[in-house]
Amino acid sequence: MLTLNHISASYKKTPVLKDISLTLSAGQTLAVVGESGAGKSTLIAVILGLVKADNGEVSWSNSPVKDCLPSLVMQEPLSAFNPILPLRQSVMEPLKAQNKTITEARLAQLCERLELPLALLDRKPNQVSIGQAQRAGILRALMAEPPLILFDEPLSALDAVSQKKTAQLIADLQQEQGFSALIVTHDLGYAAAFSDYIAVLRKGHIEEITSTTEFIKKPQSDYGHELRAAAFSLGSLGYSNLEAKRENSK
Repeated sequence: MLTLNHISASYKKTPVLKDISLTLSAGQTLAVVGESGAGKSTLIAVILGLVKADNGEVSWSNSPVKDCLPSLVMQEPLSAFNPILPLRQSVMEPLKAQNKTITEARLAQLCERLELPLALLDRKPNQVSIGQAQRAGILRALMAEPPLILFDEPLSALDAVSQKKTAQLIADLQQEQGFSALIVTHDLGYAAAFSDYIAVLRKGHIEEITSTTEFIKKPQSDYGHELRAAAFSLGSLGYSNLEAKRENSK
């Protein structure tokens, strides 16, 4: 279980996160939603230890979160890789860091599951599409079979068709492998369709954390209501098929 207990963080003495507390149970998905500048990416950086919290603790099952070796899927797929190295070398980094190996057969199996040709791993990042690069990023995140994967706006760089396929793929892989997923996103439709819980972040504060089902019915905070209303007006919350989407992802 991932636990954040009264986390505060700042950049150059400017407060960014303010008294954040939340939990994420094994195998579940928590979506953190909010506008740009709310502190979503900083939250991920604090969990990964890339930004030191001013106050509070981050833990995984009562141990330092770094002990569970969480993985990250980044927002910009192409910039997530060293541009001068073939994808294969970058994808293998988590295994090398843990002195683990993988058979070519297992690697081929994972690539097939991700609809990623094995031969494509011999190319450099600028020789593949954005969608292929994002699937390679997901492959890298899966390599060492971490119990926790963090997704920083994993769909925002993709076209509409790739977004739908990638969202369902992430959900299916989570069901198969059992990892916990924390997703930060501004896309409430995505969060509503594929998360178990939604945390609403605004100006560094958690406005509410509730089950996705309850949030869809009636948000607890005024800002939650604003987000839900905006999603309705933009047509990004497909309530007619929402439950079917969530069932397919389980």
